[in-house]
Amino acid sequence: MKDALNQLDTDLFLWLNGNYAPWLDPVMVWVTQRNSWIPFYVLLVGWLAFRYRKQAIGIVLTLAAAVALSDQTASALLKPLTLRLRPCHVPELQPLIHPVLECGGQYGFASSHAANSFALAMGLWLLIGRRQPWVKWVFGWALVVSYSRIYVGAHYPLDVLAGAGIGIGIATLCVVVYTAVLKKMRFGSRRDVKYQE
Repeated sequence: MKDALNQLDTDLFLWLNGNYAPWLDPVMVWVTQRNSWIPFYVLLVGWLAFRYRKQAIGIVLTLAAAVALSDQTASALLKPLTLRLRPCHVPELQPLIHPVLECGGQYGFASSHAANSFALAMGLWLLIGRRQPWVKWVFGWALVVSYSRIYVGAHYPLDVLAGAGIGIGIATLCVVVYTAVLKKMRFGSRRDVKYQE
């Protein structure tokens, strides 16, 4: 079963990685580089601060916690635990891969790019999605970032799916904790007011 799953994952990777276009290479290199998105993050934090004022502190801290925990789960926990080589480090696959970037770290399960981007998307959706419907498009951004990791040969599809699942799960947990703390703080402040009366 495991061998069949690995073979399916490899075949899907080779198909996706093999469907490339020369004009798309520099685009995907830009998309996959973390520093490319710093202006987006700065604008997002600035908009949250402008739109939600004091509440933005809790929102930003929750999003930061979700991304940090997702990153550490994928990179510091799962990669050294599973020791699954990136496809670009597998000798028999190297002649079949479309090379775009240097291979990077040795192990690839799970994708921290996918974990981080989906953590941000899910966190935003759960925190402000009802009031800001445009947030659903952040999932599209997360999907493109995740796909770029397959395009440049750094991850198998299963690495990316696992990363996305980690990001969604941890973001959900962080929002649940944030909501519980917020409710407790509000309840405590109301109780203090009643006591003073």
